[in-house]
Amino acid sequence: MKKFINNIAKYYKYAVYSAKAELKSEVADSYLNWLWWIIEPFCFMLIYTFVFGVVFKNNTPYFASFVFIGLTAWDFFNRMINGSVKLIINNRDLVTKVYIPKYILLLSKSFTYLFKMGISLLITFALMLYQGVPFTWHMLFIIPIFIVLYIISFGIGMILMHFGVTLNDLGNLTNIALRMVFYLSGIFYNINERLKGKLRFFLLRLNPIALCMNELRKVMLQGVMPNFEMLGIWLFIGIILCVIGVSLINDYENSYAKVI
Repeated sequence: MKKFINNIAKYYKYAVYSAKAELKSEVADSYLNWLWWIIEPFCFMLIYTFVFGVVFKNNTPYFASFVFIGLTAWDFFNRMINGSVKLIINNRDLVTKVYIPKYILLLSKSFTYLFKMGISLLITFALMLYQGVPFTWHMLFIIPIFIVLYIISFGIGMILMHFGVTLNDLGNLTNIALRMVFYLSGIFYNINERLKGKLRFFLLRLNPIALCMNELRKVMLQGVMPNFEMLGIWLFIGIILCVIGVSLINDYENSYAKVI
């Protein structure tokens, strides 16, 4: 891990520069430019709020904010996982011509996704203010919750990035798995209200995304303390995943150029 930490420090500026360049290129040919980063998540929130709040008559308090919090966390996780599978192959020119630790590619991507998540958070706070959600000091706990979410996403992403070099079907399998996790994470329904007994118990413990969403809603909408025990457990698991991912990449990154 010492090599990993040294490389992060060494290539950090490159990762930031690369993330900025990607963000600029995304909106370079668009008339609305950066406004799309606001319009896109806001439109998805309106659709889900209408379908599950109006059509299916969900009575969850502050439902629009409830949905947006879930979408913000999910969007970051989904982008990290989906973007990691073919990350090395999609950067074939860079990988084959210049040496760079391959997890720096994922680090750069994560900065892009963090920026977009930050925009979604600002929209969420504005929506909460509009809906009259009480702002309490418990909202400070969103920081450790997002740290747990980031570490888990980064760890899984590195592992998928490694195996995505040689397993062509991994992208399809990942999409299926993400679709399952999407519906099992409670993005547009309250797991604590809709599910009972062992199913709720296991879902909030074995699905880290559902856990993070649930804890974010607790501190942001209910003004209560998060479950530090479960967050600590998943932080530990996330660190283990990161160690596994770093080890795989360090051991095999010299062979990636030959495969792709």
